[in-house]
Amino acid sequence: MDPVTPTPPARRVKQPPVLFAKTQAVIAQLGALLGGPVITYWNNPRGSVCANDVVALNEVLERTGTHDTIYLFIKSDGGSGQVSLRFVNLLRQHCRRLVALVPLECASAATMITLGADEIRMGPTAFLTAVDTSLNHALSPLDRDNDRVSVSLDELNRVVRRWRSEQHDSTENPYKSLFAHVHPLVIGAVDRAESLSVMLCRELLAYHITDEARAHEIAATLNSKYPSHSYPILLNEAVKIGLKAAPLAREVNTLLLELNRLYSEMGQKATTDFDEIRAHGNEILNILEGQDVQVFYQHDKDWFYRSEERRWITMNDESSWRRIERQRGKLRRSIMYVA
Repeated sequence: MDPVTPTPPARRVKQPPVLFAKTQAVIAQLGALLGGPVITYWNNPRGSVCANDVVALNEVLERTGTHDTIYLFIKSDGGSGQVSLRFVNLLRQHCRRLVALVPLECASAATMITLGADEIRMGPTAFLTAVDTSLNHALSPLDRDNDRVSVSLDELNRVVRRWRSEQHDSTENPYKSLFAHVHPLVIGAVDRAESLSVMLCRELLAYHITDEARAHEIAATLNSKYPSHSYPILLNEAVKIGLKAAPLAREVNTLLLELNRLYSEMGQKATTDFDEIRAHGNEILNILEGQDVQVFYQHDKDWFYRSEERRWITMNDESSWRRIERQRGKLRRSIMYVA
C-alpha cells in the first residue's frame, strides 16, 4: 500500500488591521479641541474619490446628525470631480458651515471637495493641486506598452500655441498635423471635460462665494494656470488665488497626522502567497469615519497567474464596503451592500 502524503495545512490568510478603538480616541480628541464633530475621509494611494464614497458618507452622517459646523479631515490623491460635488452637497445638508482640515496631500478631485468648504485649514506639509482635466479615451494614443494614455486640454493647447509661435508665417492649420497623433473625437471629449471641470468648481465655490466673477476667476485659475496637474498649491498660494485658507493649529495638525498614521497602518497591503501562481490580497482603500461609526472599502480577492497570457487574474472576489458601529457600548460589524 502506497504511503499517503499528508496535505499541508492551509496557510492563514493575512488581514489588514482595523484600528477602530484607536482612531475613535483621536477623533474624540479632535472634536473636543475643535468644538464640533469631525468627519474623516482618507484614501489609500491606490484608492480614489468614487461614487460609492457618497453612500458611505451618508452612513456616517446619519449617525453624526446636523450641526452648525462640521470639520472634514481629508487626505486623498483625487478621483472623480463629479463625485466631489455630490460629496459636498451631502455634507452641506448636515451643517451650515464646513471646515476642511488638510494636513497632507489633497489633490485633484479632493481639492475640488475643499472648494465647497467655507474655510480650508492647512498644515505645514499640506498641499492642494490644480484640477485641470485629463481624459483616457477609447481613441486616445497608445504608449510603448500599447496602453491608452491620458490627454489633457492644456497639453493640446500648448502644442497649438507653440506651433503658431514658431510657424507664424505659415498658413497651415496646426490641427491637420495634430490629428495624425490625436483623434479629433479625443480633442472634443477633452474640451468638453475641461468645461465640466470649470463648471464643477464654480458650483462648489457657490456654496460660500456669492460673487460669480470671483468664483469663475478661482475656477479658471485652478483649471488652466498651472503647467502640471500635480503642481503643489501651498498655503500662501491658496490664499493668493482667493481661497479662504489658514494654518492648522499645531495640536490639531499633530492629531491629524496621528490619525493618518493609523489609517496608513490599516491601509497596508496584506498579501498571502500560497505558491508561485496563487495568492490572496487584502487591502483597505477608502476610509470614512465619525463618532461611533467607521466605514471602509476592502479589497478581498484571490489572485491567479495565467502563464499562457502572462498576467494575473482575480478569482473569488469578496471585496466590499464594511461597517463598524458602537451601539450601547458594544461593537457591531457588518457588510454594507452597495449596488
